[in-house]
Amino acid sequence: MKNTLLLIAIFVLFSTCKNKEELNAISHKQHKTTVDSTKIKVNEFAIVIHGGAGTILKKNMTPEDEAAYKAKLEEAIRIGHKILSEGGSSLDAVEKTITILEDSPLFNAGKGAVFTHAETNELDASIMDGKTLNAGASAGTRTVKNPINLARAVMENSPHVMLSGSGAETFAQEQGLTIVDSTYFFTENRFNSLKRVKEREEETNKKSAFYDGTIKDSKFGTVGCVALDKNGNLAAGTSTGGMTNKRWGRIGDAPIIGAGTYANNNTCAVSSTGWGEFFIRAMVAHDISALMDYKGLSLQAAAREVIQKKVPELGGDGGIIAVDKYGNLVMEFNTAGMYRASMNDKGKLTIGIYKENDN
Repeated sequence: MKNTLLLIAIFVLFSTCKNKEELNAISHKQHKTTVDSTKIKVNEFAIVIHGGAGTILKKNMTPEDEAAYKAKLEEAIRIGHKILSEGGSSLDAVEKTITILEDSPLFNAGKGAVFTHAETNELDASIMDGKTLNAGASAGTRTVKNPINLARAVMENSPHVMLSGSGAETFAQEQGLTIVDSTYFFTENRFNSLKRVKEREEETNKKSAFYDGTIKDSKFGTVGCVALDKNGNLAAGTSTGGMTNKRWGRIGDAPIIGAGTYANNNTCAVSSTGWGEFFIRAMVAHDISALMDYKGLSLQAAAREVIQKKVPELGGDGGIIAVDKYGNLVMEFNTAGMYRASMNDKGKLTIGIYKENDN
């Protein structure tokens, strides 16, 4: 009798354990299915651009200026979208799109670059290939018409990642890139901005106007582009004239891989715009990728964590554009506005300047 009861007890225990294992397996399978179901490719290809973030208010923008910005954003993004739709690479789309923005005096990059304290223009740019993690950057150039072209040349035709100053310009000449006289970058609007900053600097008796809240937006206007192509490759690029009234060869986040630009086919492509010193300290672009890679966050959640929490806690502001390997698009910023546009594989175009309820 005791043996019979013992056998029954063992059988019940075995059955219970087996059922528990089966339930756990089913639960795990269901959980896995739920998780994986969120990782669906929403766009075969996609592109996002920005033209800088800052205190961009509708009340301060004339209808004519608003129309001009939107027209240029649309022109630029359609160039990149066409490349992607025809099966071109994300790198080509990023580079060509940024050159359109660099050639416009509307943005703080290329033709529209701001002035340094010494009344010169010093330009920075970077680009990154998400497939190979190869990257190129240039800093402090004064005669290269399109710094994004130089950044790509550094990436593909040199053993280095970043070149600066006169050396970068020599390399650009050797690569056959377009070289211009430094006067090409002169625009009346940017020069007047420098004069206003200098006047404010003298009034407040400060050695540097960087930290004066009334003029800190002089640093904004950087341009950038991120793209996903039909082959699943991501790329990102960023170009800027830096900060108005900058001194001592100051370099911001735009040419810093991991801060202003980052692309990795395993996660996302990111281009930043904002207060460069803080974006460098936070390694913003790479941090978004890392949160996705190591913590499993979505692109949207990662971007919000960095832009709405980490950067402000350090004292910085700005924004990012990003696209992940599934084609999800993000345009996240903590300022009053950010010039931005996106297009997906269906050809849907979105253009924004101010916060959502103001566009």
